[in-house]
Amino acid sequence: MSINVKNNVDWVGKIDWELRKFHGDEYSTHRGSTYNAYLIKEEKVALVETVWAPFAKEFVANLAGEIDLKKIDYVIANHAESDHSGALPELMQHIPDTPIYCTKNGVKSLKGHYHQDWNFNVVKTGDRLSLGKKELIFVEAPMLHWPDTMFCYLTQDNILFSNDAFGQHYATEYMFNDLVDQSELFEECLKYYANILTPFSPMVIKKIKEVLSFNLPLDIICTSHGVIWRDKPEQIVEKYLEWANDYQENQITIIYDTMWNGTRLMAQQIAAGIKDADNEVNVKLFNLAKSDKNDVITEVFKSKAILVGSPTINRGVLVSVAGTLEEIKGLKFKNKKAAAFGCYGWSGESVKIISGILEESGFDVINEGLKVMWNPDDESITKCTEFGKQIARL
Repeated sequence: MSINVKNNVDWVGKIDWELRKFHGDEYSTHRGSTYNAYLIKEEKVALVETVWAPFAKEFVANLAGEIDLKKIDYVIANHAESDHSGALPELMQHIPDTPIYCTKNGVKSLKGHYHQDWNFNVVKTGDRLSLGKKELIFVEAPMLHWPDTMFCYLTQDNILFSNDAFGQHYATEYMFNDLVDQSELFEECLKYYANILTPFSPMVIKKIKEVLSFNLPLDIICTSHGVIWRDKPEQIVEKYLEWANDYQENQITIIYDTMWNGTRLMAQQIAAGIKDADNEVNVKLFNLAKSDKNDVITEVFKSKAILVGSPTINRGVLVSVAGTLEEIKGLKFKNKKAAAFGCYGWSGESVKIISGILEESGFDVINEGLKVMWNPDDESITKCTEFGKQIARL
């Protein structure tokens, strides 16, 4: 199946309705995803990206139904990660001498993945590839989100093939941003940014400003995952600039796990204290043992402050809390406050451990945290409520 994007540009990718985990088990995809590849049929024919390896044979067979494979003059590998390049080995068996255009790091990555010495052609920012009357202009975009990443731009049609930037994991048969549910779309866009691109926010701002400085007209953004932006494509660019600028909403998120409900009761009372002190703030609670970690991280991204709770177990914290904190540390959130809380029965190290990890992760830890021995009694409940009020005031 192909879908016309504009003029001689067709989508020839794969919709993956069943995908529920991405990057192994690292990213939840409640709404599936797509692997977007594009066929440009001008005087010269270029294929921009392929699809994930499990769909390689299907992809090549479908592509052969669209065009004689030997008429493909160029393959553009914007990114070597296997959800983009996975069908290359199958495709290159049919067209082994066809040149592959990628960055210098792209060559390293593709050779590392597939151990093949294909006909690589290294490009850098500003290089052009003639397709006849139209050209592809290449723009390196290292660490958005891999060292090998690049974009390319099709002149006259004014299409930016943006690779992972501006995408989302969202399976839909409609494939264009103006045809899908806008709430679902932007929910997935925000989740994608929060969980994948947050560490690279300074580079996001720099690269967007660089591309804008070229003064290239922009009609369509063709992403590697999710929908194609054909209606006001600048709207997602503006969102990225907003999200990259230490984004936060008027929200405090409380995340915790509990053994015998003591830490859960603390979380609820702290939330009540926050609302008593500031009824305008949005407070959200998540039990990490029962919540999707990527959804939780999205809420952390939106928050101006987070509170993290765990009882002490074996002089440490519960595994769900430790794992989530490790994810959060790697994402390098900026301009957010934090504090810790938790129950204990014997030694009570969890609050100190959590506070240390939060500080190491770049959060402004606003106090020493709150720990309660055993299940909270009336006095401890009052302490939790006051703790919440203190957080709201700070």
